[in-house]
Amino acid sequence: NEKTPTKLRLLEELEDTWLPYLTPKDDEFYQQWQLKYPKLILREASSVSEELHKEVQEAFLTLHKHGCLFRDLVRIQGKDLLTPVSRILIGNPGCTYKYLNTRLFTVPWPVKGSNIKYPEAEIAAACETFLKLNDYLQIETIQALEELAAKEKANEDAVPLCMSADFPRVGMGSSYDGQDEVDIKSRAAYNVTLLNFMDPQKMPYLKEEPYFGMGKMAVSWHHDENLVDRSAVAVYSYSCEGPEEESDDDSHFEGRDPDIWHVGFKISWDIETPGLAIPLHQGDCYFMLDDLNATHQHCVLAGSQPRFSSTHRVAECSTGTLDYILQRCQLALQNVRDDVDNGDVSLKSFEPAVLKQGEEIHNEVRIFFFFETESRSVTQAGVHKHACLLLEKLSLSRFYSVVVLTFELTPEPIFFFSFRDMASLCCPDWSVAAQSWLTANSTSWVQLGAQAGAATTI
Repeated sequence: NEKTPTKLRLLEELEDTWLPYLTPKDDEFYQQWQLKYPKLILREASSVSEELHKEVQEAFLTLHKHGCLFRDLVRIQGKDLLTPVSRILIGNPGCTYKYLNTRLFTVPWPVKGSNIKYPEAEIAAACETFLKLNDYLQIETIQALEELAAKEKANEDAVPLCMSADFPRVGMGSSYDGQDEVDIKSRAAYNVTLLNFMDPQKMPYLKEEPYFGMGKMAVSWHHDENLVDRSAVAVYSYSCEGPEEESDDDSHFEGRDPDIWHVGFKISWDIETPGLAIPLHQGDCYFMLDDLNATHQHCVLAGSQPRFSSTHRVAECSTGTLDYILQRCQLALQNVRDDVDNGDVSLKSFEPAVLKQGEEIHNEVRIFFFFETESRSVTQAGVHKHACLLLEKLSLSRFYSVVVLTFELTPEPIFFFSFRDMASLCCPDWSVAAQSWLTANSTSWVQLGAQAGAATTI
């Protein structure tokens, strides 16, 4: 990890001292926000309708009740670790999101024209609610970006955007590239939301924030990964029952109130500029606009109560969708001769370039689905993986692995056979035996619609 030496040098330079950080009780907090964090925007809970609050918070609890959120096994600095936060990805059908070398598949929300089947009506309603929240946050983001651009053009000073009686709604000044309306909308075209949940009372081993002394962290300092360049991120925060407001007399706290959840911000690897710790009350939303996610880092500072969040993103999906990987499979299969009467499989061309392309696609598919998703639950997000090494009806002497993927969004499973000799790419006639295995071993989520010889195999 190339950031590790930078982090170690920074910690060495700090020695036993803390960097300064500010909270709303500090006089210079809002001035510092304006000067150094102008593309960070807060919408307080009062700016969101009570109806939407109620629907979203019920949807969080529904997904938690049904056990839909999972702790991920991720790789950090060469170590496999379980995240303290439980997550689920909801979004456009077929999209994926990759973080910390782990790829998540969306549980699809019901976009127009889709025909998604859910295992429970309550889960269907919850997914629809997060699509509704996504639409709301997209509108708010576009408005914020337009205000940001307008203030830039007018060269006006501004303060952070806070929706409360004390801080009336105003724009924020910042350098902006003058994007047209289409570009602004594309940067707010959220296609996924990563839902998070953590109960800090059940996580006594949370790490301490290392630079500012901000206290326990639910999520360490980071930039959000796998996003479209300069796209926005919108976050809805819901802390469960507990202290909703900081006390009037909080002078005994040095720094932030540890009972209240906060989001921390700092300029990447900057030891001169004070950081910010912004309290998050039930129903607050915050937005990271333009290049803020690239130039700054953020962390989530744990409070004392359980908390959900819905983090809406424009995931980079040019090569991260089910449609893309299916197209790659179809391209590889173009070199397979499938009209052999005796069932043997042969290749149409042995040209080096064609064979190399097939091998590259084979490796890409293996990495995309197998290595990046191997830690996920088999019922995660409508994509299911089955190790078929015990398929007794198949002759496995030539294989070093056999994997079956079944998708909620397609009627047929995809069978991936990895050959020891890499001599051929597919064996369609084996789908009958593979289907028998699936029927005997599948979970209730798996769709079993493949016909003999109809499944794509590679």
